[in-house]
Amino acid sequence: MFVLQILIVLLLVVAAVTTLLVQSRSDRFQSARDRSLAAAEAFAHSPGLVDVLKGADPSAVLQPLTEGARKRGGVDFIVVMNRQGIRYTHPKPGEIGKRFVGTIKPSLSGRVTIESVYGPLGHEVQAVVPVMDAKGRVVGLVSSGLRVRRVSSAIDRQLPLVLGAGAAGLALATAGSALANRRLRRQTRGLGPAEMTRMYEHHDAVLHAVREGVLIVDADGRVVLVNDEARRLLGLPPDAEGRQVTALGLDARATELLASGHPVTDEVLPVRERLLAVNIRPTDDDGGPFGSVATLRDSTELLALAGKAESAQSRLRLLYDASVSIGTTLDVRRTAEELTRVGVTWFAEYATVDLAEPVLHGEEPPAGSHHEAPELLRVALAGFTDDHPLYQAGEVHRFPPITPMATVFVTGRPVLVSDMREADQWRAQDPERFQLIVNHGCRSLITVPLQARGVLMGVANFWRTEERPPFEEGDLSLAEEMAARAAVCIDNARRYTREHAMAVTLQHSLLPRGLPEQNALDMAHRYLPAQTGVGGDWFDVIALPGTRVALVIGDVVGHGLHAAATMGRLRTAVQNFSTLDLPPDELLSYLDELVNRIDQEAAASSEDVGITGATCLYAIYDPSSGVCTLSRAGHPPPAVIRPDGTVEFPALPAGPPLGLGGLPFEAIELHLPEGSSLVLYTDGLIEDRDRDVDAGLRALATALAHPSRSPHETCEAVLDAMLPDRQRDDIALLVARTRRLDPGRIAAWELPSDPAAVAEARANISRQLTQWGLEEMVFTTELVLSELITNAIRYATGPIRARLLYDRTLICEVSDTSSTSPHLRYAADEDEGGRGLFLVSQLAQRWGTRYTPEGKIIWAEQGLGRPAL
Repeated sequence: MFVLQILIVLLLVVAAVTTLLVQSRSDRFQSARDRSLAAAEAFAHSPGLVDVLKGADPSAVLQPLTEGARKRGGVDFIVVMNRQGIRYTHPKPGEIGKRFVGTIKPSLSGRVTIESVYGPLGHEVQAVVPVMDAKGRVVGLVSSGLRVRRVSSAIDRQLPLVLGAGAAGLALATAGSALANRRLRRQTRGLGPAEMTRMYEHHDAVLHAVREGVLIVDADGRVVLVNDEARRLLGLPPDAEGRQVTALGLDARATELLASGHPVTDEVLPVRERLLAVNIRPTDDDGGPFGSVATLRDSTELLALAGKAESAQSRLRLLYDASVSIGTTLDVRRTAEELTRVGVTWFAEYATVDLAEPVLHGEEPPAGSHHEAPELLRVALAGFTDDHPLYQAGEVHRFPPITPMATVFVTGRPVLVSDMREADQWRAQDPERFQLIVNHGCRSLITVPLQARGVLMGVANFWRTEERPPFEEGDLSLAEEMAARAAVCIDNARRYTREHAMAVTLQHSLLPRGLPEQNALDMAHRYLPAQTGVGGDWFDVIALPGTRVALVIGDVVGHGLHAAATMGRLRTAVQNFSTLDLPPDELLSYLDELVNRIDQEAAASSEDVGITGATCLYAIYDPSSGVCTLSRAGHPPPAVIRPDGTVEFPALPAGPPLGLGGLPFEAIELHLPEGSSLVLYTDGLIEDRDRDVDAGLRALATALAHPSRSPHETCEAVLDAMLPDRQRDDIALLVARTRRLDPGRIAAWELPSDPAAVAEARANISRQLTQWGLEEMVFTTELVLSELITNAIRYATGPIRARLLYDRTLICEVSDTSSTSPHLRYAADEDEGGRGLFLVSQLAQRWGTRYTPEGKIIWAEQGLGRPAL
């Protein structure tokens, strides 16, 4: 209380000081505004100011006048300026002739401007007033300002008073708290609040936790205290405390014994079919208050100990079966079904499990307390018969309030209904379904929460019919134990589902979102993650210069997030290497070195994050020639579907898996007629525990032997024929049907290594583009090819070849026998050359160089539709 009073006083003092500061600041700004405006307006309306402004030297006349007015008016500056904001006067002569710091545009229209700025003198509130001639035209401006910190405030006088009042309040609060504390300690015999609270908590906990009834009666025969067990044994009403013993409704023998106050030892008292052992002792033996205390013990329960021992043995057997049978898989539905099967085998006639729908998707249900049962999904149901009125499995429902199931969600504690015919509140809330359940023969119910790690996921219900004894308190604890074990298993399955979904999401985010636009291939793809754990399979389609397309497919050994992340790293590396336009075998060599470097870094850091194994197949298809160049690193060979329907697996050298190092990769060239299909896949499609690789390849060839299918239809047919019953590995499938570039859209010329050939090449280019209907691109294309051909003639040797490709874009290519790569540079003003590639880079969308066995090709790509110049 003392700390609370201090906080209240401090809050009041802080509020008062804050109010004073805010009011003081507002007053200071208002005062500065008023004084600045008054000084500016007074000087702006001074007689003769308009004539001085129109004179030859306004500064010489106005500077002493403004200084005098400034000192008399108590402001920091009075500045006179022209319409352009050039100062004629200023307290600092060095600022005369400079531009005014502030807003003058509204004042040029005849309005007054007041603002807060940071000028040469500091933080100021300034006013700008227009100076008008007789015709109402603005011929100049006058500004006056005052620094805010110069304006005095009343806070210096009021602040000591507020602080003094706060100190007085603190002193009064301290004195009052000290007096109250002294009186309380005297009344509690020196015990502090914590000791008093602990004493009463222990007293209350012991009194209501013991398995013996306790009844205290004062000297007047009035009940002073009664615990829960005594209420149960004697059948006392809730308001028994404070009433006379004779008014409790007990029989004569019990009333006489409890009201007498005489000492009694283990006297047997029959009460409502119970045999109670009663002990009574007076309470005034040690100087306490007059009265007596009676303890009651139910001796009838001793007769049932033998039966309870047998029941305990059967319950242990049930718990053992539950621990063995529940949680065999990491599947939420299967775990719920296992709980219901165990329940109906030993415990009940019907068992149901209802879960919040987010649990099935691996998510947590909304946290916090519930005021009513949320919408639930019946996940599992087991029973002796199917003609029951209970909610069916898969049905979404919401339990009405007051029902035992809704009570479980509100309280988080299990509920036992020994006799449903006495559940009047349930009957009132849901009379129709309640009557159906009772008419079906259900007589007893236990509802327990499915809760693990503080998360309430759902409820489990156990029903007994009238053919079996009703549930008892011991059955409630048994149901709690079974539900607790099942809840942990369900939560484990939920978390696994969430992690699996996260891994699948990561995996899909690392795969291509869409295929690039190109005319070389008609493609379709499928990707199926494994049912348990995600792997590192991936594929990619990359558009290359010259209308070519690269197809990539790979597989990382292992499952989980590490495999998915490794897949993403390798896919990114392949995309980066592809920008260098390397042949497939060279690209795989660079990729092999990268994997080696990653493994070495992992070994140096003593972290188990290396790449344990990876395979890859890289293919480049050129639609202008119909040639496909392929190379692979330990990956299954591709399949080729010829237009006549024959399926073959080319003899492509396997190469070592990525990361072994030291072994070369080989590439082959395939001539694919138009309409052929190239099929790339991962080993999850052809390998299985029940099928070896050769059998898988034969089955794949059979499924592919239908050339009339589209790539999408081919993907569906292959998966229908090859997909195993239980998929244990990822499957990636890529089907690409070849197209050929129309020969009429390819133009090529052989050029001699002579500068005179450039003019002939320009003429050929002009004729060809006019024939293609691309007249608007003639000038740009001539300029680009001229620069490329000139460079080849100047720096290369041997024959020169120029080629135009008309596809989605217009591609210019110049090839020579030199392996020297050109570099873009910026020529200086005095340089005679060095601007050719710069012009090409500005006129083309993209340009670059790729190497061939004979030399190199420099290419430039232009977009269709409008010229670059």
